[in-house]
Amino acid sequence: MREVLEAVDGSALYRWAHACVTGIEKRCEEINDLNVFPVPDADTGTNLLATLRAAVRAAEPLSTDERGSDASAVARALARGAVTGARGNSGAILSQVLRGFAETTTSRRLDADVLRSALRRASDLALEAVSVPMEGTIVTVLAAAADTVAGEDATAPLSRVATSAADAAAEALLRTPSQLAVLGAAGVVDAGGRGLVVILDALVEVVCGAAPAREAFLPPAGETAATGSEHTCGPAHVVHEVAGQDYEVMYLVAESDRERIADLRARLCSLGDSVVIVGDGSDEAPTWSVHVHCSDAGGAVEAGLEAGRLHDVRITCFVLDAARAEIPDVTPPRAVLSVVEGPEAAELFEQEGAHVLRSDGAVTPDELLTAIRGTGRREVVVLPNGALPAQDLIAVGAQARADARDVVFLPSSSMVQALAALAVHDTGRLAVDDAFAMSEAAAATRWGSLRIADERALTYVGTCEPGDGLGLVGHEVVVIERDVVAAGCRLVDLVLGAGGELVTVLLGAQATEGLGERVADYITSRHPGVEVMVYRGGQSRDLLQFGVE
Repeated sequence: MREVLEAVDGSALYRWAHACVTGIEKRCEEINDLNVFPVPDADTGTNLLATLRAAVRAAEPLSTDERGSDASAVARALARGAVTGARGNSGAILSQVLRGFAETTTSRRLDADVLRSALRRASDLALEAVSVPMEGTIVTVLAAAADTVAGEDATAPLSRVATSAADAAAEALLRTPSQLAVLGAAGVVDAGGRGLVVILDALVEVVCGAAPAREAFLPPAGETAATGSEHTCGPAHVVHEVAGQDYEVMYLVAESDRERIADLRARLCSLGDSVVIVGDGSDEAPTWSVHVHCSDAGGAVEAGLEAGRLHDVRITCFVLDAARAEIPDVTPPRAVLSVVEGPEAAELFEQEGAHVLRSDGAVTPDELLTAIRGTGRREVVVLPNGALPAQDLIAVGAQARADARDVVFLPSSSMVQALAALAVHDTGRLAVDDAFAMSEAAAATRWGSLRIADERALTYVGTCEPGDGLGLVGHEVVVIERDVVAAGCRLVDLVLGAGGELVTVLLGAQATEGLGERVADYITSRHPGVEVMVYRGGQSRDLLQFGVE
């Protein structure tokens, strides 16, 4: 007998987020194949998946109590992660669905009444975010779910409300081809709406114990798009004709306000279309995620610079991507292989698309060579993260190249530098250009670590005793404090003394409960405007490792 929940606590909400990731992973190709609006670039499923993964990562650092029982804390973390990690038009709108849950889940549990309010708030936020809402899109499907549950009996249990929302969304999805001409011509339903159905079905699965059974919403065999091309392809001239714009521009805006964001929206609407601007709802230091399709990417970025402080700028050229899709792949795309310590860190790197070689203990040259060969790719970019000396890397590279592989070792000395490099990795670039961009990102990331001294030793800043907290910048001890948290805070001040916008923290296996939270709170209080992301790494020696960008 499956348990049916009458309310969702933090643990169940966290399970829902993971179920959403799993569901989109299974349907990602289907959703990408449905993607014809606003441009047929076949990435809606990919964007939804990246956004959801960012949401889950933001909730991972919550304390055991919060993640276990406090639905409000989990909802806020999911929304914050989704906004800052939003990818594409659909990802930005999805972030507002999660924000709707965050703003209405004000207690430790989410019940039927809260779900009704959450869907209504999510629908309102999505409509506000999209500059020109179109019938037949994810916004329409979301509104149908919100309207349906609003009409449910006030005494209806959570299981009924959740099921009604998912069924209403699925029914609305089937109507989208008759509401949006480009969908009808292609014989498909809206891709973003399909993703929303997956997400609501995942909620039903968590609440009721089983997800609704639904058929794939694929186009009929042989169905063609309005352009006359097969739906699953995306030739460059077709994309340009459909979209009328060459670039997708996305970035995050901080240190701004509603008036300047409104001005930014107007500027972007004059430059292009598909303008979506979403906020994280924070009162103290709000962040907005901005999305636009335009022919003047530089103008879109300049408009953002006038609105506030920009970071995480991403520019995609539709025409170039579509042209690449037309070129047959003669070799598989290159792989990124990272040496990683800790189980949670390994999972994090895999989520970012990297192949992982675990270094819990030590890594031998033979193990690295085997891992390179195991990628199955001709081009391999390796992030060694200080696991092997330079002479061993040179020897491994020579052996790998003897197998007709092109191997590039990047100068990364830590996992946080490797994460920075992965963030700019782009298989669409030439290998040399990609390696250069990744190397720059790694080199620009100042990094430090916090550990406990296990013996008495003479360091650059004095003598440490067993049990002292040691703060290292790179491989040099620069802080000795008897109190470990104090050592971490002093270390943060030293590294952030040269400036920085983003601090990424990886918690080690021996980190005490609340260590990451205390250090993060210290950073935000002493260094306003600096964004902090905390992840579980599970590395054995460092209590925490952090990088500053």
